[in-house]
Amino acid sequence: MNDIDAWVWWLVAAAALGIPLVVTAMPEFGMFAVGAIAAAVASGFGADLVVQVLVFVVVSVALIAVVRPVAARHRSQQPRLATGVDALKGRQAVVVERVDGSGGRIKLAGEIWSARTLDTGRAFEAGEEVDVVDIEGATAIIM
Repeated sequence: MNDIDAWVWWLVAAAALGIPLVVTAMPEFGMFAVGAIAAAVASGFGADLVVQVLVFVVVSVALIAVVRPVAARHRSQQPRLATGVDALKGRQAVVVERVDGSGGRIKLAGEIWSARTLDTGRAFEAGEEVDVVDIEGATAIIM
């Protein structure tokens, strides 16, 4: 196998490693593909097979060691901007109709919501300000 054949085989290996990356969404295959591309470059510069394999292994392992922990850290972080009902939790609302454990109405973020109290024995009268603790379906839980 001459040098041209070696770099072509490395590129074929990179493409073959790219297929499971797309199909399974496992980024490790992409890192192996980049390692194969690095080995193809080494082969293009005339490195022998042992050096090519070492370049493949070193680049692949380095990418996995560096990129994988960073990706895992980003995946585990909560989004910084709350949207939808999560953005309404913790906000203040104004009681429009008396709210108790069985129901009532509040004005929350400019809209009228059905609501009930977190403590079933407590009631809030119209005009009182309340805190939204949770949203269950289309009902705000207040206290």
